[in-house]
Amino acid sequence: MSEVDQESKTELPSEKRVQEAFEKGQFAKSAELNVVATLAAMLGVLGIAVSSATRELSSLATNVWGQLGTTEFQSGSVPVQLGECGKVMAQVLMPVIIAVTVATLLVGGFQSGFRLAPKSIGFKLENLDFSKGFARVFSKQSLVKGVIDFLKLIAIALVLWLGARTLVNDPIFVSPVEAGYLGDFIRRATVEFLGKMVLALGIIAAISYSYEKFRTHKNLMMTRQEVKDENKQSEGDMHTKAAMRRMARRLMQKQMLAAVPTADVIVTNPTHYAVALKYERGRDGAPVILAKGENQFARRIKALAAEHGVPVVENKPVARVLYAMGKVGETIPAELYQAVAGILAFVYRTHRLYFHELKIRRAAAEGAVGRTG
Repeated sequence: MSEVDQESKTELPSEKRVQEAFEKGQFAKSAELNVVATLAAMLGVLGIAVSSATRELSSLATNVWGQLGTTEFQSGSVPVQLGECGKVMAQVLMPVIIAVTVATLLVGGFQSGFRLAPKSIGFKLENLDFSKGFARVFSKQSLVKGVIDFLKLIAIALVLWLGARTLVNDPIFVSPVEAGYLGDFIRRATVEFLGKMVLALGIIAAISYSYEKFRTHKNLMMTRQEVKDENKQSEGDMHTKAAMRRMARRLMQKQMLAAVPTADVIVTNPTHYAVALKYERGRDGAPVILAKGENQFARRIKALAAEHGVPVVENKPVARVLYAMGKVGETIPAELYQAVAGILAFVYRTHRLYFHELKIRRAAAEGAVGRTG
């Protein structure tokens, strides 16, 4: 990316841009952190379990080398002895392997925010672009990486020099010592070297990760035009979703209005709410809500009901509860069974001719649905 493009990026990255970058694997990550975590895990295990590991290895060495002159090697005994050696080595190495694995996973999770980056997995043809590869080799990032690698080389050399300078004065180099002292010397030397290495590389890893954070944030910065384009796109998505919701609502209203002529009764507020109910003995376990609406849509339901002679009953509390708690296509709330039963009993007594015609109307409606299907 050119310097002009970078200079025009003056706006902070949006949440959407950051999320998309994470999914592509574009987040701050430093290989030095993994190295430091591995060394720190090894140092921790050596500090905790080195004594028991030393005893196990010493016991194994004593058994093997102490009885080497008297041991008879046979085809059946060799696998057993090798198995014992493998068991001891596994006991010694397993804590180190587990600690290093856990440390690597934790550091990787820390850098990625413990989120997956599925789009970063897989083969990409753009990685084979030699022109881009050549540009990356001579880029500012490569220069910084070269400086960090040089610092690592200096740090390792300095740690080795300081460690050797300290340990060269140990009695093991100037006078006879017991065999057990060798194991203690190796332990102390290893812990000392690893401790200094973790400290030195930890400083370099902090510098490297801070640079990667800065570089990633800078690359994700947006121009004002990009911010405007993203806002327009978000608004477009919002308008599209709103349009889809309006379309679904109109379709639902159309279906409800089509069901009104087959209702048993319309319960009204009388002006604010209207709820159409249906109950067929032997088919419905309880009265079913065919349609419901408020204000203007309630008036459309009542007008359609009047056009087809559907009984209308005014009951303000029942209408309010039916509208608030009931769902179209489902049975009424159990709390309203008794109240609705009284309303249906009333319309059954007073509108006998309508319910005689309603059976024919419902049969015709079901036949039309069957032919359409």
